[in-house]
Amino acid sequence: MPICDGFHNRDLKIYVFAKRPLYKTFIGAISAQFGCGEEHVQCHREFIIVFPATKHDVLMDQGRQVFTVDLLERYAAKGHGVITCMAAGNDVIVIGTSRGWVIRHDFGLGNSSEIDLTVGRPGDQSIHRVFVDPGGSHCIATVVGPGGAETFYTHAKWNKPRILTKLKGLVVNAVAWNKQHITEVSTKEVILATENGQLHELYVDEKDKKEKYIKFLYELKEQPEAFMGLQMETASIINGTRYYVMAVTPTRLYSFTGFGSLEAVFLGYLDRTVHFMELPGDIPNSELHFFIKQRRAVHFAWLSGAGIYHGGLNFGGQQSSSSGNENFIENKALLDYSKLSEGAEVVKPSSMALSEFHFLLLLGNKVKVVNRISENIIEELQFDQTSDSASKGIIGLCSDATAGLLYAYDQNSIFQVSINDEGRDMWKVYLDMNEYTAALANCRDPFQRDQVYLVQAEAAFSSRDYFRAASFYAKINYILSFEEVTLKFISAGEQDALRTFLLRKLDNLEKSDKCQITMISTWATELYLDKINRLLLEDDSASENSNLEYQSIIKEFRAFLSDSKDVLDETTTMKLLESYGRVEDLVYFASLEGQYEIVVHHYIQQGESKKALEVLQKPAVPIDLQYKFAPDLIALDAYETVESWMATKNLNPRKLIPAMMRYSSEPHAKNETHEVIKYLEYCVHRLHNEDPGVHNLLLSLYAKQEDDSSLLRFLQCKFGKGPENGPEFFYDPKYALRLCLKEKRMRACVHIYSMMSMHEEAVALALQVDSELAMAEADKVEDDEDLRKKLWLMIAKHVVEQEKGTKRENIRKAIAFLKETDGLLKIEDILPFFPDFALIDDFKEAICSSLEDYNKQIEQLKEEMNDATRGADNIRNDISALAQRCTIIDRDGECGVCRRKILTVGREFGMGRGYTLVGQMAPFYIFPCGHAFHAQCLIAHVTRCTVDSQAEYILDLQKQLTLMGSETKRESNGTLSAEESIPSMSTVDKLRSQLDDAIASECPFCGDLMIREISLPFIHPEEEQHVLLSWEIKPSAGNQNQRNMSLPVST
Repeated sequence: MPICDGFHNRDLKIYVFAKRPLYKTFIGAISAQFGCGEEHVQCHREFIIVFPATKHDVLMDQGRQVFTVDLLERYAAKGHGVITCMAAGNDVIVIGTSRGWVIRHDFGLGNSSEIDLTVGRPGDQSIHRVFVDPGGSHCIATVVGPGGAETFYTHAKWNKPRILTKLKGLVVNAVAWNKQHITEVSTKEVILATENGQLHELYVDEKDKKEKYIKFLYELKEQPEAFMGLQMETASIINGTRYYVMAVTPTRLYSFTGFGSLEAVFLGYLDRTVHFMELPGDIPNSELHFFIKQRRAVHFAWLSGAGIYHGGLNFGGQQSSSSGNENFIENKALLDYSKLSEGAEVVKPSSMALSEFHFLLLLGNKVKVVNRISENIIEELQFDQTSDSASKGIIGLCSDATAGLLYAYDQNSIFQVSINDEGRDMWKVYLDMNEYTAALANCRDPFQRDQVYLVQAEAAFSSRDYFRAASFYAKINYILSFEEVTLKFISAGEQDALRTFLLRKLDNLEKSDKCQITMISTWATELYLDKINRLLLEDDSASENSNLEYQSIIKEFRAFLSDSKDVLDETTTMKLLESYGRVEDLVYFASLEGQYEIVVHHYIQQGESKKALEVLQKPAVPIDLQYKFAPDLIALDAYETVESWMATKNLNPRKLIPAMMRYSSEPHAKNETHEVIKYLEYCVHRLHNEDPGVHNLLLSLYAKQEDDSSLLRFLQCKFGKGPENGPEFFYDPKYALRLCLKEKRMRACVHIYSMMSMHEEAVALALQVDSELAMAEADKVEDDEDLRKKLWLMIAKHVVEQEKGTKRENIRKAIAFLKETDGLLKIEDILPFFPDFALIDDFKEAICSSLEDYNKQIEQLKEEMNDATRGADNIRNDISALAQRCTIIDRDGECGVCRRKILTVGREFGMGRGYTLVGQMAPFYIFPCGHAFHAQCLIAHVTRCTVDSQAEYILDLQKQLTLMGSETKRESNGTLSAEESIPSMSTVDKLRSQLDDAIASECPFCGDLMIREISLPFIHPEEEQHVLLSWEIKPSAGNQNQRNMSLPVST
């Protein structure tokens, strides 16, 4: 179990404790837990950092060197003289000796080989320079002796070298390999630099056993000097290959670049000046080195007489120089040798090796390591030399770019210089030079980054750049506590910088630190509010929104609230806003948090109904708030509120009834549009609302209007006519009737009575308003003649009793009223309504007219009776003719089912009882179409082809007829009389008639039965097995006998 909680970052582990006194207590336990000594546990204020003791230790251990030296080969020359030069590539080391031998050590394969280059050459021979390619396969060596210089090429697979005859007499000082294109079997383009200032191109294929060509490329003519160092890089582009060549002499650095081939590149310099850098001064051995990273040179170093000229290499974004050449060198610098000398005398290096961040310089007989960035000596390498070599010390340095190793050598031994994470301290180097970006780029862990941020923050704070300091302090996570930083700003009185620090700290916190985020966000909110208040106190004009800083801080504060709405505590933040009197900001935050009730309430208090309605119309706002604030909003602005309601979907008008009733109870101008009525009409007519409460409210509002036309139109509208079997209205008719009676809307009451089928009450009330209205109501009754007559009698009585004129004039009006009833009322119906002593002369005309009508009716009835008598006679005649109907049958006529003759003896069919035999013939049916069937065949055919229920019905009738026939026979043998058996016979006839209707209502071959037979199979399922057996082929006995018989043989 871990003794404390924390997080891990690679090999760095940081653990935070709640109480500082626990640090020392747990150091021993922590070191035991992680298997490291206590020297790898450091305390830093609120946390403990554990640095594991591994090869790549994160802790900057001052006792551990970046470069370590190991003896690789003690007697590398193998008795062939002393070492004069050395080159390395891909774990292959090639050395040249003073006796002209080239010895190749392959540490990858663990073998070595020796080649003698003095064969056939008189005198002492010495290897001047030896060169090996980055892959370790190709080797070039120059031998110098009394007979001049000769250059050899050898391959790792060759036993004998190949002399390069075209280079005879030329001393090769440097070789540039084509690192991007060289292969194991081919050198591709190789440039050789000579002592006399010439450049040559060499191309060798291993399989050819000789060079393909050696071309002259360039010669220094302006200032002839020996080329001492040479490097080449290539880049593939659309047009081909681009070459970059750097060459050095003791005083100059030349750069060449161009497209195409090497020959074309150098030919281009025949008519233009070569770009060079001149640094005069004496140097024992001028060298040029590239540092290769991922097979590409990234920076260079030139060991010149004036110092070490170094810089970066950019082979992709060259800038054209004034001379027309392209310079691919950037960030150039010169390291003065005076910085490397301990005394007054300046010692110049005789050899150099280059790593990513350091120079290895051979100063006298010592090898010192110099940081390339800080230009400080950081180490002095110690070598385990033999006694005979110690006097001369190290004589040279070289590097293996492929393996990432450095080598040093004396006259006898080879030493390997290993690099132990040379970039581990570079962040501190850059930090000391105030190059913070580079320092951060080289940091390995959060602890190192914190130190960089701390230096930047302290520098900014010291220069009173508090906002910049706040940004850097916010990035510190471990070496400085949150409280210490905030106290620094509070002590300095920099509230704005403190706010900036808090905001930047929020950006750097993890989402999982919810508690800390909430606390910091709340503090930042209070600082914002304090800043706003200070601006208001400093300048009164800020309250009129004229101060730009005030506007800016308000905008920034609201943006902060919007970004932090999910982490701020809602209750605490609202209390803060309320305590500072920031009502508008409180409303803004409430809207962010979805507290729309507070927002709407605020707008209503301010009388801003439109803003409140805009909030309520947002999709995220609960619909219940519409109902809650409806009474206040409609009282504040009825028009806008109703328009908002009409634009809102899924609004239940029933829940708005209290608000609408409150609005309706208030007095309104006569010409003012009643907004509630408008909304209710929209619900009823446009939304087709069926809620009785909505309809009742609209009806009550109509009833209170002076003009009852809207009420009558509403009552006459059939709202439910759309749905099938729907009601014609949705309001409560009893409530409507009480309301209309209360408001004295008599016409409306008449209509409601009529709707409720209370016609007598409707007519009685209509007579109080208008006789014409009563007549119209009476005419509405159509299906009840007695009620209609009763209603008209009520109207007639009212008309007779209400007329106030002379008796003769009243009688005339009554007679005219009779004509309006369309004959429904007669004179005798209204006579009881007149006085008992009225003269008959006044009714003479009406009475005569009535009598004439009665006479016409009597005559019409007589005609109808005569027509009925004649019709009855005709029916009797038709029945008699039908009983005598007959048809002619051919004596050879066949039954449609069994194909036997119709006129055949009945006993052949075994007919059941219930049918009467016609003589010796079986009963049969014949149809008008000509088809004839035996009764039994027709029954069998119909029951087979018809539906199951009909077939069962036919068989049941046939069974009943059979039973009745048996009973009749039994009774005829008994004592019953003929009169007693008559009812039984009538029952038989009834059953036989039903059977005839069931089977003989239509011809089975010409009617619907034949059409239905289309869906029936050709073979009935009951007959299927029988049919299959009938088609079975069975061998006969005769055939078997024939098969066994032998044919007679003729003699």
